[in-house]
Amino acid sequence: MLIEQPPLLYRILFPDTVWRIHRRRRTVFLTFDDGPIPEVTPWVLDTLDSFGVKATFFLVGDNVSRHPELLREILRRGHSVGNHTMNHMQSTKVSTRTYLRNVAMAHKLIGSRLFRPPHGLVRWSTAKVLKRHFSLIMYDLVSRDYNSKLTGEQVLDNVKRYARKGSIIVFHDSLKAERNMRYALPRAIEWLKAKGYAFEAIPMK
Repeated sequence: MLIEQPPLLYRILFPDTVWRIHRRRRTVFLTFDDGPIPEVTPWVLDTLDSFGVKATFFLVGDNVSRHPELLREILRRGHSVGNHTMNHMQSTKVSTRTYLRNVAMAHKLIGSRLFRPPHGLVRWSTAKVLKRHFSLIMYDLVSRDYNSKLTGEQVLDNVKRYARKGSIIVFHDSLKAERNMRYALPRAIEWLKAKGYAFEAIPMK
């Protein structure tokens, strides 16, 4: 549970960071990290379209620079996007200055005020600076689709076990997660719809 659903203590340490989004109706927010890539992202977009669902994509700037047409396609289909650094950089492994420079490089390509730190890790001092320019979006539920030791069924079970009203749910449009995500995503959407959940993209403003 420490991975699938971040503990309360960790949330308290970052009080101005968004972990859940409350709406009057029963709503969840699908998000996808680490894309866009041509091998996976178009399939995700087609799957979302088939269910009439909007989502939010946290994009790696280096991927956007190689595949700018995918950023345009994500936006054309009515989804929102966020910044996930230029090179999937981890805040705890570099200086604040280096990290902020990396985020700024990605911002020039992505142009969104939404930001999610890779691995959900960010120094408190770095987060303080980032909050001046971005809305920091974390998550309430990590599907763990990236874990090769898990099956698609187990990934789906994570969604079923931890999803709740306002959950920000993380999947990955990456090669590492592709096998599990292709199995779990459509089934998770079907299950959530059957439970009465609506879906929204996280607003970029």
